[in-house]
Amino acid sequence: MNNDQLSGMRFFEVTVLNAVITILEFLGGIFSGSLSLLSDAFHNLGDSISIVLSYIAHRISKKQQTKQNTYGFKRAEIISAFLNSLFLILISIFLIIEAISRISHPETIDGPVMLGVAIVGTIANFVSAFLLNKGAKHNLNMKATYLHLLSDSLSSLGIIFGGILISFFNWTIVDPIITILVALYIMWESWPIIKKTVGILMECAPNLNYAAIKKDLLKINGVTSVHHVHAMMVDENSIVFSAHVNMKDMPLSQVQLIYDQINKLLKGKYHIDHVTIQPEVDRGRHDDLFYDNGKDI
Repeated sequence: MNNDQLSGMRFFEVTVLNAVITILEFLGGIFSGSLSLLSDAFHNLGDSISIVLSYIAHRISKKQQTKQNTYGFKRAEIISAFLNSLFLILISIFLIIEAISRISHPETIDGPVMLGVAIVGTIANFVSAFLLNKGAKHNLNMKATYLHLLSDSLSSLGIIFGGILISFFNWTIVDPIITILVALYIMWESWPIIKKTVGILMECAPNLNYAAIKKDLLKINGVTSVHHVHAMMVDENSIVFSAHVNMKDMPLSQVQLIYDQINKLLKGKYHIDHVTIQPEVDRGRHDDLFYDNGKDI
């Protein structure tokens, strides 16, 4: 079984689990009167939608490049990760507002029902998170989905704790407090993904040691200067790099040998996937590494 088949199977299993949890928590929240349980149900509903979107984006990202999409479709997963994380933050803001309202106007809650549903939800959420854990280490899209599920698992643990306190001590104020804490945690975990995906979509430069790159390139025999560098990420794992490289005046056949050395260096040491070099003799020799005169692209 290949990785795509495995990913598809896991996405399907997690989607089914989340659909069951969502229905269970909606019913449990309605019958128990627990806001944290209802909020977790809405959260799980969002997870189910995000899982489907993530899988669709994952399949789209595997499509071959075309003349309209010359870098392929890898950013489909970046867009999915951004939308999933943004959705989590918006849901969290809504839950905090509703929880503050509940603190001012507490409602009666059936602790045992809340506790039982939370236990079942916690087990299912941890199973779902476990299924996607491996892929989340190297893929922002799967990481965003994994964080959805992990945050659900932690929120369910909080609901269990709240259910115990409500069942034995009738501390109903615990319910909105747990809701606020879980919402803040979700926002805290989602923000780095928002920041990174926006950076990729805005074609911000990846975190490379550009001074070291220039130093290494100048060590190659025949290279005299490096300027006008551009770098961006197609997705979180694919770096595109271009530069103007000044060389000694030589035949094109020799330039090609130098380019091969540059390509090998950048791919091997700095893990850059796509390298484009513009060879020059004197033009731009004294320009800065990052060319900036207010109109360059």
